[in-house]
Amino acid sequence: MTHADQPVRIDTHQHIVPPTYAAWLAARGLNAGGRAIPHWSVDGAQELMHGAGIASAILSVSTPGVHLGDDTEARDKAREVNEFAASVMRHDPARFGYFATLTLPHVAGAIAEAEHALDHLGADGVVLLANVNGTYLGDPAWEPLMAALNARQAVVFVHPSSLPTPPVPGIAPFVADFLLDTTRAAINLARTGCLERYPDLKIILSHAGGFVPFAAERMARACSDSGEDTAQGLARLRRFYFDLALSSSPYALPSLLAFADPARITYGSDWPFAPHARSLHFARLLDEYALTPAQRHAIDRGNAEKLFPRLARAGG
Repeated sequence: MTHADQPVRIDTHQHIVPPTYAAWLAARGLNAGGRAIPHWSVDGAQELMHGAGIASAILSVSTPGVHLGDDTEARDKAREVNEFAASVMRHDPARFGYFATLTLPHVAGAIAEAEHALDHLGADGVVLLANVNGTYLGDPAWEPLMAALNARQAVVFVHPSSLPTPPVPGIAPFVADFLLDTTRAAINLARTGCLERYPDLKIILSHAGGFVPFAAERMARACSDSGEDTAQGLARLRRFYFDLALSSSPYALPSLLAFADPARITYGSDWPFAPHARSLHFARLLDEYALTPAQRHAIDRGNAEKLFPRLARAGG
């Protein structure tokens, strides 16, 4: 029996593109790291979920988010996309959840929207971009927001954005820059002690953490208090969760499994920014990978059930 025959997966990296949000970006000539803003629909999501064996998906708005330079506009747009995502969740709460979109670099607005989404709309967590205008997660400027999220024991989904530097001609940011962006955010969160100050946050890094698993030994000392303590740096980096969006290949997955606790790996499709066929390709690679039954259950849904208890099935 395949996953498509009996969907079990919980997808922690699936996107939502509200129609008014897509039109808003299109009017400004914006895309997502060099990838065109895709069409989204509930029917399209359900079709992908059936093919990839996904029982439930936590939806999120991708880069560029909602802050394009105006604080008031960002607050209005964040409320709009969060209300839209909440309506999708309310219609089918067993199948859909969502990470709330916030308004960084507008910190006060981000806190207000997090409180509204988490306390009143039932959001499953929040999505934060790895950097906003060159300021990375872990920066002191974001401390009030991190404290507010920690008080709510929030799940924080870290999604990459474009690097604060022009892309290389011919290489779209999503090809490689996104991986570096996530890696930079992970290092900054670790080296600044953010993980210790806010121990109740559950932080998921996109795309298997970028380069973190592959280069963890190299970057570990820089993640420690002294700048020399490899063991402390590695321990900090292992506190993250890692999703498998576009990362279940026979090249990336062994590196992740060698580094990360299997209890901190979740499934991700990256649909619809990863087209339907691409998402299914990586789902099949995961199906074919030689995991133990315990590892497969943990990655498919067990780890996500612990992050999102409302999606847990009776009997596991």
